[in-house]
Amino acid sequence: MTGKSSRRLERERQYHADLVKTSPRIWRVYSGADGESHVAELPLAMKPFVDVEGAHGETSAMQAVKGIVFRVAPAGYVLDWHCAPRRQYSISLSGVAEIEVGDGTVVRVEPGDVVLAEDLTGHGHVTRVVGSEPRCYAIVPLTD
Repeated sequence: MTGKSSRRLERERQYHADLVKTSPRIWRVYSGADGESHVAELPLAMKPFVDVEGAHGETSAMQAVKGIVFRVAPAGYVLDWHCAPRRQYSISLSGVAEIEVGDGTVVRVEPGDVVLAEDLTGHGHVTRVVGSEPRCYAIVPLTD
């Protein structure tokens, strides 16, 4: 391998490593057998892609969805214990939220983070907007 080729490969490896580092956090909120909701961070499975128009980088697998809606919740907003109405993604665009589950675990959801809400039964979770800014987010219901 020539010096140019190895430098090019190293730049490409670093480029893809940097993309993975900037991937959003995905929090899965799910119903446990104990009747409580739980939360776990999921890895975002990504692989390199080049699209027909030349877009390139890292991509996840395509998922079927029903639509998208954008919402804004004011600073101080609290949605007390509730279950997700359907399997859905909540993609945080601005503002900061917290999700609390039955065992007392609280996770911070920041801009760019994604919540996969799957706790359709049981005690549910609490959603709070924290800080002085409203939270803007997109809800993306999944098809099953």
